[in-house]
Amino acid sequence: HHRSSEDGTGPKYFTDWDGTVADRDLLPHEYTHSWNGKFRRPADLWTPNFNVPMRDSLLWVYEGQTQYWGYVLAARAGLWTKQEALDAIAATAATYNERVGRAWKPVEDTTNDPIIAQRAPLPYRNYQSSEDYYSAGQMIWLDVDGKLRELSKGRHSLDDFAKAFFGMDNGQWHVNTYTFDDVVKTLNDIQPYDWASYLRTRLDGHGPLIGGLASHGWKLVYTDKPSSAVKALEARRHFVDLTYSLGLSIGKGGHIGDVLWDGPAFKAGISPGMTVVAVNGFDYDPDQLKDAITAAAGKNSQAIELLVKNFNEYKTVRVDYHGGLQYPHLERIAGTPDTLTSLLKAR
Repeated sequence: HHRSSEDGTGPKYFTDWDGTVADRDLLPHEYTHSWNGKFRRPADLWTPNFNVPMRDSLLWVYEGQTQYWGYVLAARAGLWTKQEALDAIAATAATYNERVGRAWKPVEDTTNDPIIAQRAPLPYRNYQSSEDYYSAGQMIWLDVDGKLRELSKGRHSLDDFAKAFFGMDNGQWHVNTYTFDDVVKTLNDIQPYDWASYLRTRLDGHGPLIGGLASHGWKLVYTDKPSSAVKALEARRHFVDLTYSLGLSIGKGGHIGDVLWDGPAFKAGISPGMTVVAVNGFDYDPDQLKDAITAAAGKNSQAIELLVKNFNEYKTVRVDYHGGLQYPHLERIAGTPDTLTSLLKAR
């Protein structure tokens, strides 16, 4: 990661370009780690020997800002088109617009997840909020970029922070540690503000984390058409993402992955690990289920009937959902400056 990053991808990473859109931020993400994480490293994450435990309190910088730059640099470098980048940001924003776990688990607390769960997949991830320091951190830094632009009337952005914070001692590869106070000081040197409170509110609080969209002139909306990002993720992970409609995702063979806590499927008694066998009396098929969701839209429509298997037990559940298919997209806020386009533009 520091001077020669080795990044494993599938053999068709470049040749199946349309099929690997979900992975195209990999290279800029790992490239950024040379500066953010390896050269500049959180002080409590650096250890002099194996007898001193690592601590992860600043992973929202180490990984969160790297996630931010991974998206931004993928667009600037042409690995993503502007629309693909917008779709990817919309998918992340929707996660933190709907993440139920935000009500009890702050972003700072998720930095303990690698220690507690050893990065193992967790059921009801939307409630347990596993490792949110990555993408929740990304949304926080998008918010910071917008605030810097607002306060400075467009003169400064997170590019200035990156240059000041990671651009020191050019050519050196020793570890240069930092603390929360160092992050705050660098932001204040660029644009004076109460950055400590600004960051702590987002790291320790339970409010929404999509304020960076509005500050850049965009808003999150939902339509019945999946974006390129959703299509790519579905193809890569071989699942159907119905998080924002039925409130679940379904993998191969009808196997249910995550279920949105307190969503329509959850309320009907569906849980991770079950398998959908039939939809409205017909064999399960992803398109069949999507058609059933579309047909159930409207106040007077029938509930969606699913035959599910739980271990060796079969039962029929009725999902009382009538909102149609819902997929996240970004839409311009009329009459506001579009600084997100400027952020994603090649340098």
